[in-house]
Amino acid sequence: PSPSPATSILKRQKQLRRKNVRFDQVTVYYFARRQGFTSVPSQGGSSLGMAQRHNSVRRYTLCEFAQEQEVNHREILREHLKEEKLHAKKMKLTKNGTVESEEADGLTLEDVSDDDIDVENVEVDDYFFLQPLPTKRRRALLRASGIHRIDAEEKQELRAIRLSREECGCDCRLYCDPEACACSQAGIKCQ
Repeated sequence: PSPSPATSILKRQKQLRRKNVRFDQVTVYYFARRQGFTSVPSQGGSSLGMAQRHNSVRRYTLCEFAQEQEVNHREILREHLKEEKLHAKKMKLTKNGTVESEEADGLTLEDVSDDDIDVENVEVDDYFFLQPLPTKRRRALLRASGIHRIDAEEKQELRAIRLSREECGCDCRLYCDPEACACSQAGIKCQ
């Protein structure tokens, strides 16, 4: 038997390399929702996060992914428009919040019919989808994901971070004393 021809080291490396970028499909990894501890919401307590490992994967063609996004965005838009309509109904019943109304207090999203909103005449692509969520809604999402014990310490940590972000710069007035200037001591230009 004749010896097999030696293959180039370069060719061997080329064969081992996997292509990780594909331009004909979209791979989406889905993660379970968890309490975040990594972001600072503009208000309220717990932040939203995700589990360390994905729980499912789905592959789409570019066309399928665009259609899926359209459906998801329409659903988000429908919920947002329902919330706006609910708020408008409550404001009408309370005369812009000036009078008490038991009827307004009892209204929920279920009281807003799909007929009351017009999703079809709103351009979905123009809508901004990363809307901040109120604290109650974030907590409800966490509970719906199976998290029954929300760590309350995060609320205090987030409050402290928000307060620290309000205090920036130094106490210098008219002139900078590098010995007393917090900016100078931190190695930055006096604020």
